[in-house]
Amino acid sequence: MPAERVVLIEFEDDWIEELIPMWRASFEDGVGITDPHPIEDQRKYFMTEVLRHYGVRLAVQDAGLVGFVAASRESIAQLYVRIGFQHRGIGTRLIEWANAHSGGQLWLYTFARNRRACSFYEKHDFVPVARGFEPNWQLEDVKYQWTARPTPEATAH
Repeated sequence: MPAERVVLIEFEDDWIEELIPMWRASFEDGVGITDPHPIEDQRKYFMTEVLRHYGVRLAVQDAGLVGFVAASRESIAQLYVRIGFQHRGIGTRLIEWANAHSGGQLWLYTFARNRRACSFYEKHDFVPVARGFEPNWQLEDVKYQWTARPTPEATAH
């Protein structure tokens, strides 16, 4: 199904029971590991940390959750698309929302082994600016930076 049929809506608590398992499955698929944390801990983390610091938009299609992004004006903390719904423009819609609500620059981290995510971000003009090691997951990570391109109107002045 094309991304045109996807609607972006603000997170509401009613979606949490669908969001957490989708997030976990997408993470595990992308990174290739099993998340050892209890699902209740992930739910608590989302409700107490993610929602406190980031705006969350859900991608909904035919009344089902197909992805989400958690972003501030400076960074993207989470961006996941449901397994089986990648390569349909849903992630692009989510990243475009984050870009539009940014201050003109965004940074994010992803795991280096998640080649699909790295390729996706690079396709959307994010540039790797640092490589590091995430100690909780014991995995190499990549920090990406996106900067808005100047508009022709901005450069004409």
